Amino acid sequence: MTTSAPDGLVLRDGPALPPLSHFKLAAFDMDSTLIGIECIDEIAALAGKGTEVAAITEAAMRGEITDFKDSLRRRLAILAGVPASVLDRVLAERLTFNPGARELCAALKAAGLKLVLVSGGFTFFTRYVAAELGMDFVRSNELEIADGALTGRVVMQDWGDICDGEQKRLMLLARCAEIGCRPDQAIAVGDGANDLPMMGAAGLSVAFHAKPKVREQARVAINAGGLEQLLTLLR
Repeated sequence: MTTSAPDGLVLRDGPALPPLSHFKLAAFDMDSTLIGIECIDEIAALAGKGTEVAAITEAAMRGEITDFKDSLRRRLAILAGVPASVLDRVLAERLTFNPGARELCAALKAAGLKLVLVSGGFTFFTRYVAAELGMDFVRSNELEIADGALTGRVVMQDWGDICDGEQKRLMLLARCAEIGCRPDQAIAVGDGANDLPMMGAAGLSVAFHAKPKVREQARVAINAGGLEQLLTLLR
């Protein structure tokens, strides 16, 4: 059973939501959650490879390709040789914040929550988004660049090479442990299938304009309007 408000805010039946003061941490996906684009699709579009890459992205987001690492490697391979300058163009021309992203993050920070940005996207973009929104912790994929062009691979980092659903879950749990809060004191916000592991680990799962599979499993679904609507449920 669910209850739905006219503005597209859906709350699945269950225990009463705790107040905002209960929560200590909020973890966010980036692409299509905090920002209005899928960065890899925009890179591909500007490089003339959009249709090929977007089809894989959509299948992965819907959960039809269940191995996110495989889907990312397939998409990156298509982008081998694309000039790295395309990244600057995506940032300057295509990247926009979703409605309510700034307001929600500012309100959560003001309430004392630590903010986590954990993305299957790329550090080139997460650095900008994290700085704009005041994120405390960030994990995402580092594109390998050689001779001014994408190689079609990512760089190994100390935690691994590709931030998939399991890495998102581990990141949320590790940051909870680091700041001394329980997972039930965490909020996780996402839109795609690879966000489900961290959403399942958090005390409150929020789907934003999400794929059907994600909406069905989230405690809160924002199906229309901006991210700031979450604040109306957390007094």
